[in-house]
Amino acid sequence: MPAVAWVTVIIGALIIVAAAVGLLRVVLHLRAVHATLVQVAGGVGVIAEQTSTVPTVLPSVNSTLKPVSDFCESI
Repeated sequence: MPAVAWVTVIIGALIIVAAAVGLLRVVLHLRAVHATLVQVAGGVGVIAEQTSTVPTVLPSVNSTLKPVSDFCESI
């Protein structure tokens, strides 16, 4: 095989290795971004749960405070 063919094969192999390393770095960065997005989505879910609307608890609170309301109206 002539020397020019070997040089072409070596240059081709270097280009392929460089592309593979670049793609591997992209994959690793995307995995890190995915992990961060999972944490952010979990945090948003917790915030949504903690700031839920009042009507889910309001009937219980109203029934508990009914005697206080009756007493205040009698005064």
